[in-house]
Amino acid sequence: MKVPGDESANTLIAKLSKVGYKITRQKGSHITLTRVSEGIQHHVTIPDHNPLRIGTLSNILKSVAKNLNVSKNELLEMMNLK
Repeated sequence: MKVPGDESANTLIAKLSKVGYKITRQKGSHITLTRVSEGIQHHVTIPDHNPLRIGTLSNILKSVAKNLNVSKNELLEMMNLK
């Protein structure tokens, strides 16, 4: 499944909140989201760009999918990014 090429930071943040991520910090144009599961924190930093570059978005999704123990395609379906 292809990563969408027109995703903005704000919509990605809203979709990541569906899987448990919350904004914990913003410094300049970078927003850090954190998900806490079983006492383990996972941080993801998202540049506040519109649209996000495809490679940047792909790496963010790969990191989140690994943390959730799902494939990137499953994550795309969970977040309705397809």
